[in-house]
Amino acid sequence: MTEDISEAMMAAIAAVLAATQQEGDDASLVARQLGSAWSQDHRRQMTGQVSLMRARSGRSPWR
Repeated sequence: MTEDISEAMMAAIAAVLAATQQEGDDASLVARQLGSAWSQDHRRQMTGQVSLMRARSGRSPWR
């Protein structure tokens, strides 16, 4: 009986993974994206940081 249950669980997990991957982008990763430059700039300014344009125009530390 435990083999029947584990096979059914594996089939259910495979079905859920197949259904979520068919939709395209993973909904849980959407919030992790930075967003548009406008959104990034306003978020930076509201937290007291320099604007995105000024931050991007600075010298690169990787030289």
